Amino acid sequence: MNPRRLLPLSAALTALLAACSKPEIASYRAPKDSVAPAPAAAPHSHPATPAPAAPAAPAPSTMANTPVATATGEGLAWSAPASWAAKAPGSMRKGSYTIKGEGGEADMSITAFPGDVGGDLANVNRWRGQVGLPPIAPADLASAVQRLERNGLKIGVVDLGGATGAAPMRTLAAIVPHVGSTWFFKLTGPDALVAKEKAAFMAFLDTIKPGTK
Repeated sequence: MNPRRLLPLSAALTALLAACSKPEIASYRAPKDSVAPAPAAAPHSHPATPAPAAPAAPAPSTMANTPVATATGEGLAWSAPASWAAKAPGSMRKGSYTIKGEGGEADMSITAFPGDVGGDLANVNRWRGQVGLPPIAPADLASAVQRLERNGLKIGVVDLGGATGAAPMRTLAAIVPHVGSTWFFKLTGPDALVAKEKAAFMAFLDTIKPGTK
């Protein structure tokens, strides 16, 4: 082969080999640094709502809200003075009247309950407390209760007054046992008015007799 032809071919081959030996430059797209999202703001915390308090225990029952059985069976009859205004007796009363006069008005209640309702002493002392008087001892009961007999009935009568104060009260009451029950005829009101009605009250007791009321 002609040496002059080999020279250019050799040069071309050398250049080709040199080009192949250069490092390849690779291009790539680098991923962007991921930025962590900012934490969401915590919702505004409100103070915990306190649990509702347990309901208070009910107060012990009193005589005012304790149901009491009224007497049934054979009753009593009576005739009230014309000056006493009758009113609806209500669930606990057998009869009810209003008496108006000096110092206001008085209330006449007629009730009946099974048994002796605690006995005369307990009832008298309860009424005394209602008009501001101190209790009496058992030995004083005989002198505090006037005993009557009317129409075959035994009647115990008390006059409870004399308390002091701006508006003193007075009570006239009759206790009438009848066929296993006890009936109460009780007039309460301003001291002067009840004292004025005492004669009418005593006359009223004379009319009480066994009957159907």
